[in-house]
Amino acid sequence: MKIVVCIKQVPDTAHVRLDPETHTLKREGVESIINPFDLFALEAALQLREQAGGEITALTMGPPQAAEVIKEAIGYGVDEGLLLSDRAFAGADTWATTAALAAAIEAMEGVDLIICGKQAVDGDTAQVGPGIAQRLELPQVAFVKAFTEVAADKLVVERQMDDGYDVVALPLPGLVTVVREVGEPRPPSLKGKMRAKKYEVPVKGAADLGLAEDQVGLAGSYTQVVKVFAPQASGEQRMLEGSAEQTGAQVVDLLVDNQVIVVGS
Repeated sequence: MKIVVCIKQVPDTAHVRLDPETHTLKREGVESIINPFDLFALEAALQLREQAGGEITALTMGPPQAAEVIKEAIGYGVDEGLLLSDRAFAGADTWATTAALAAAIEAMEGVDLIICGKQAVDGDTAQVGPGIAQRLELPQVAFVKAFTEVAADKLVVERQMDDGYDVVALPLPGLVTVVREVGEPRPPSLKGKMRAKKYEVPVKGAADLGLAEDQVGLAGSYTQVVKVFAPQASGEQRMLEGSAEQTGAQVVDLLVDNQVIVVGS
């Protein structure tokens, strides 16, 4: 089975702060890590390789320093990696990001399965995985929590739902996004770490993928982040008293008036 795992380098959210003047993230001095949800995607890929054999390629898009997450993935045990890095990719929204990732995957040929984490902790959109599937016209299942059957032409998976889970058959080639229940990420192996130190990460740009500059980056994006801000905390509280019907009516009135409230019984 030929598996591609899409991973992303993100700032460690435990240390992210906002600049109150520019309303942008302060990245200076903030450690970059593999998106935590992508670690579950890596673990899922390793589990599937143990069951069905094959090879795993880790794929990421970012600035040159994003090569570090590819090396980290090599340490976990993936076979190969690929970094998409080009000034033309800067400012990409999820639409433009999927254009580059999908083109890279298509160029690999013979990919059976694409695995993504359910979302990234910086953008939080959960759009990239489904977007890749849409561009490549592949069947997809989001929020996979377990793989119950692995065959050459299909996977049977459990898809997490609010009230339990669905059992879904996914024909291959296809794409899944996974949640943390798929399995706790294993630690990197010593052998993997040694290989990662020597691994030369291949890099491709827009031209290598046959993409024009107006298809990627800011030029190929339909959306832009205008401002990021932390909501202002308010100490105002208002207790509502009465029956459920009475307090319900009061809540509706307050919401209509656009007030911030705390409801008590």
